Amino acid sequence: MIEVLRKFWGATLAPMLQRPKRLQVAALCHRSKGDDTEVLLVTSRDSGRWIIPKGWPIRGLKSSEAALQEAWEEAGVRNSKATPAPIGTYTYDKRQSTGWDMPVETLVYSVSVNELSEEFPEAHERTRRWVLSRDAADMVAEPELQMILRQL
Repeated sequence: MIEVLRKFWGATLAPMLQRPKRLQVAALCHRSKGDDTEVLLVTSRDSGRWIIPKGWPIRGLKSSEAALQEAWEEAGVRNSKATPAPIGTYTYDKRQSTGWDMPVETLVYSVSVNELSEEFPEAHERTRRWVLSRDAADMVAEPELQMILRQL
């Protein structure tokens, strides 16, 4: 009986109760360091884990422009350009203040960094670090983002 209920839950009820994924945009900020590529990671404000700058779409901006805005606010990236099309996507569960997780799909835009500012809106809330792309893949938690970083 329990197995029948589990199958019914998994096949019928759970999909009906699942919320659609929300959309975020992210900036994969990078620079060349000799023959290597370095990636700019920042810490998240809540857990302190390593992430790439990301946020919600901004009305009036293209997704790539919103990703670039997040790179400024979270990491101090200035005078740089984002690719017009995403280079990949990854999903993760964003923990809400209610304790519930919200599924999020994140469009990743490549940003070749030309300049970093020491003063930026979230400088006092985050740590940023340049790391080799292969090391960055080991520092982030999301498997799909790890794959994107390993392909750089």
